[in-house]
Amino acid sequence: MDLALQEFAKRLFPLCESYILINQFVEARSQFKTGLVNHAFAAALRALLLDYQAMVAQLEHQFRLGRLSIQGLWFYCQPMMGSMQALSVVVKKAAANNCVGSAVLNLLQSQAKAMAGDHVVRSLLEKMSQSASTAYLGILERWLYEGVIDDPYGEFFIAENKSLQKESLTQDYDAKYWQQRYSLKDDIPSFLANAAETILITGKYLNVMRECGHSIQIPVAEKSKLTSVGSNHHYLECIKSAYDFASGELLNLVKNKYDLMGKLHSIKHYLLLDQGDFLVHFMDTAKEELMKKPDEISVEKLQSLLDLALRSTAAAVDPCHEDLLCCVERTTLLKRLSTLKDLEISQSAPDSNDLEEPLSITGLETFSLNYKVQWPLSLVISRKALTKYQLIFRFLFHCKHVDRQLSGAWQVHQGLRKLDMQGTTVSVSSLLCRNMLKFINSLLHYLTFEVLEPNWHVMLNRLQTAKSIDEVIQYHDFFLDKCLRECLLLSPALLKKVERLKLICLQYAAATQRLITSSLDTADTNMLSDDSPSIEKYKKLKLRTPSQMLRLAPENITVFESVLKFEREFSSELHSLGPILSSGSRAEPYLTHLAQWILGVGKDQ
Repeated sequence: MDLALQEFAKRLFPLCESYILINQFVEARSQFKTGLVNHAFAAALRALLLDYQAMVAQLEHQFRLGRLSIQGLWFYCQPMMGSMQALSVVVKKAAANNCVGSAVLNLLQSQAKAMAGDHVVRSLLEKMSQSASTAYLGILERWLYEGVIDDPYGEFFIAENKSLQKESLTQDYDAKYWQQRYSLKDDIPSFLANAAETILITGKYLNVMRECGHSIQIPVAEKSKLTSVGSNHHYLECIKSAYDFASGELLNLVKNKYDLMGKLHSIKHYLLLDQGDFLVHFMDTAKEELMKKPDEISVEKLQSLLDLALRSTAAAVDPCHEDLLCCVERTTLLKRLSTLKDLEISQSAPDSNDLEEPLSITGLETFSLNYKVQWPLSLVISRKALTKYQLIFRFLFHCKHVDRQLSGAWQVHQGLRKLDMQGTTVSVSSLLCRNMLKFINSLLHYLTFEVLEPNWHVMLNRLQTAKSIDEVIQYHDFFLDKCLRECLLLSPALLKKVERLKLICLQYAAATQRLITSSLDTADTNMLSDDSPSIEKYKKLKLRTPSQMLRLAPENITVFESVLKFEREFSSELHSLGPILSSGSRAEPYLTHLAQWILGVGKDQ
């Protein structure tokens, strides 16, 4: 053959090779296991091969008529050369990497960009990409408009973990349902990369509404159909529109139908002691049971007493009061905090030796309240959120208990006000009792009016402007974490000091009646007749000076020293708070407010 004809023939062979490669790819990728995207891509290639075969048939007809030369053959085949060559490169890479789903779409788009100089080839590759993405957009559309993953071959970039159930939100502190039930895979189509997070959230919102039995009626107009991924970015507008609808619909559902704000207010009443009338009634009736060890307490009895307290007070008008439950922990507050590893402890945790459970732990230190929360409110008020509420409640509840005990001691002192006991054990004890009451009342005032109330109102204002359920969860979690930190629950060193101070107050309150009785009854029995009424004894005691009373009653010295010992311990612990508060006040400004209330630091400035 002439050399020129040989060159023409050699130029035609790559076209034949491309046809064989493409045809083999079409046959292989038409199987079910290769996925919907490969099916669609293979169908588009098959249509192209039909055009190619039609051209071959026309050329063969011309050849039989004797009108086809080698030069003519080259002339007619030349327009197909570039397209077939480009497609053969794509199918080679797809076969070599075993591409499926979004990998095929990304390969087609990257090859189309690489052929920017050849308008014909680029248009063909974009057309192929459009055809291959049709099936993928069908999966995306169902997720965006129904919240359903219809992905039989696992090609979609959103994965579903069916082992995670929504019930775990109310049972497991570390529940990952909302974060991991639906998650993004690594192989995201390049044209959806920037909108992937929005797509994931949109479907999650719709799925929540479906789980609630709420009928989803997204207004899908023809212009909202995801039929193309062209350069006009219309599909991005559809995604944004679907997200706005799903977000607003779910937020309205949670706020209106399921009354999220009402539940939060109810939790504030009970777990943050916003309305304490029921608590006073409950502590009066349940005192005997709460004095027992945690293992000996009957939770059923506590529950019945709580129900009685709720029905007998203003809480009875709250429709949510029946969701309140009693529970008794087995560990102290410090020990419980140390087990929650996800909390951001601001200082080094206490030594393990310091966390040993005291032998005398009772229900008063471990009592807590629980709250029944149903889906979908469990997305916001999850087990983790309720646990944080319970930590704050336990701290407040024990502070209230200390306050009640000191108030009882104060009443004992008030009963002796008519007597002039100045300079005696009673007067020293009265001053100590007043200082202790000032401490615990200042602490309670700080916790409620400086921490809980301001942060609560900030959270409420944010929830009113929230645009999605994720923002609601974020604001609620931020409120709880801020309250935990400012209530000292994330500061082990400070919390241990406060707990030590409360323990001294309780020990003193328990000993008050005995100390005062001893100080009055150890007067000179020779001088005071046993037949005299007690008030007459006290009147006669007024005739003696304190030094005379102490000389007459050596036993009284021991009582006096006991009171002074309580005073020294309390003053020492209280003063040791100062350096700790001042050292941390720069990093944590709320410690300045705490110092002002408890120690009176800076009030005159």
